[in-house]
Amino acid sequence: MAPSAAERIVIENCAIATVDAGDTEYASGHLVLAGNRIESVGAGKAPEGLENVVRRVDATGHLATPGLVNTHHHFYQWITRGLATDHNLFDWLVALYPTWARIDEQMTYAAARGSLAMMARGGVTTAMDHHYVYPHGSGDLSGSIIRAAAETGVRFTLARGSMDRSEKDGGLPPDFAVETLEGALAATEETVRTHHDTSFDAMTQVAVAPCSPFSVSTELMREGAELARRLGVRLHTHGSETVEEEKFCHELFGMGPTDYFESTGWLGEDVWMAHCVHMTDSDIAAFARTKTGVAHCPSSNARLAAGIARVPDMLKAGVPVGLGVDGTASNESGELHTELRNALLINRLGAHREAALNARQALRLGTHGGAQVLGRAEQIGSLEPGKLADLVLWKMDTLAHASIADPVTALVLGAAAPVTASFVNGRQIVRNGRLLTVDEDAIAVATRAEAQRLARVTAQA
Repeated sequence: MAPSAAERIVIENCAIATVDAGDTEYASGHLVLAGNRIESVGAGKAPEGLENVVRRVDATGHLATPGLVNTHHHFYQWITRGLATDHNLFDWLVALYPTWARIDEQMTYAAARGSLAMMARGGVTTAMDHHYVYPHGSGDLSGSIIRAAAETGVRFTLARGSMDRSEKDGGLPPDFAVETLEGALAATEETVRTHHDTSFDAMTQVAVAPCSPFSVSTELMREGAELARRLGVRLHTHGSETVEEEKFCHELFGMGPTDYFESTGWLGEDVWMAHCVHMTDSDIAAFARTKTGVAHCPSSNARLAAGIARVPDMLKAGVPVGLGVDGTASNESGELHTELRNALLINRLGAHREAALNARQALRLGTHGGAQVLGRAEQIGSLEPGKLADLVLWKMDTLAHASIADPVTALVLGAAAPVTASFVNGRQIVRNGRLLTVDEDAIAVATRAEAQRLARVTAQA
């Protein structure tokens, strides 16, 4: 729809953090949404004489930011939260794989709805899910996840994962939890051809995403990269998460994770890796040289005692970095806006101390950085004319934040701010902290029931 004919929403009297290239901010400004695009953003009141204005929002006391962009998650883990709470990554995986290997379509759909609802009501407008567990006979898991995202109303990337290295091959997953090399590649290609949308305002995209070096054969890594580039989609996997993974790669491949990824075609501007905690100077240089992206997951890294990622060094080198919730079996809150705060605080425990990150850098990680990592920085991640109308109004005049003069500092370092409104593609999906698109209470009931059913199925097995 042409902007001149589009229905307009006018938002006025709010502080605005655009997160554009110059970090432009307005103490009191306006936004005009025309259809699914941002038509104008600036200081003061909106322009006079606008046609087709269907709604005016007085956003006094609010901060407007781009919608948050989640770059790494495992939705199915919503129904296995609170388990193996004192484990490192490898022990945690061994403890939970027998349960995860028994998920089915109904469980996956319920878990996806729970994960998506929790993120969306907290300011996430673009989500992703790295789903890699496809038990035999479990139904259309990818389709159920995409359906849940569409119902929630968020922009979505499905990273269609896979595993073909099971216990019998020296991997961690049970033998019955993995696919064959051929089966994984064929199913991934079918998912891309069925669901991937290349349009500017795409609501659903698909990436090729073998799980990790210790659950995937070298053949699947190499052929997965070839498949992604033949289909013109992005690539995603886990990388350099723990010291155990580093040891595994050296023992099995005779090299560290980054060198292994490069040998299999897995470095490039169309690739992003989750975690990247244990990176040497040469690893960071390789990521910077190839523009390989990173999904930083501070809460999950702390929960699994993986370590502190070198985010300040990555940013200085020019590595694209976004934020990720990670699966809710290692980040039980399931919220991305808390990762803004945790990214800043945890990185200040590292070598750079108080100079590691500031509040605006943290906000950029969660918005524009995430858009870069997902390959969508031209469409989302900042509030600029012509970009898609994905934005959040955070209420900053309550007891929790009203005495903090700088709204961006209040958002990042203060308590989790209430979301008064969240727009995706110009459509409001959250009002006063509640979802408008789905029934949160019904989702809570369904996820509890499916968590209990999965526990029973696992116990019986």
